[in-house]
Amino acid sequence: MAIRKLNKLPQAAVLKQIMKMCSSLGRKQCYNDEDHLPIDVPKGHFAVYVGENRTRYIVPISFLNHHEFQYLLQCAEEEFGFDHDMGNTIPCGEVVLRSLTSMLC
Repeated sequence: MAIRKLNKLPQAAVLKQIMKMCSSLGRKQCYNDEDHLPIDVPKGHFAVYVGENRTRYIVPISFLNHHEFQYLLQCAEEEFGFDHDMGNTIPCGEVVLRSLTSMLC
């Protein structure tokens, strides 16, 4: 399943933008000196923030292949954009994300 074009960008550019955003998350977290990535985010995963309290969830990158998760990212881009220091915030409640992730696993 391909990611729909966000802002009419080619799919490769959209994925690159998402991955750049995901790799810049957790600026206040502890980093691995070698990779400059947060220590608590396993390889092949990224962090998203949801809900009123911006609860942090670690999700597999493979979720980017699922239409339902792509829709949430599109909503995030429309509401917040990807060029900010807030982390990848998804505009949904924790219950919605937990329900979706349980279906996708």
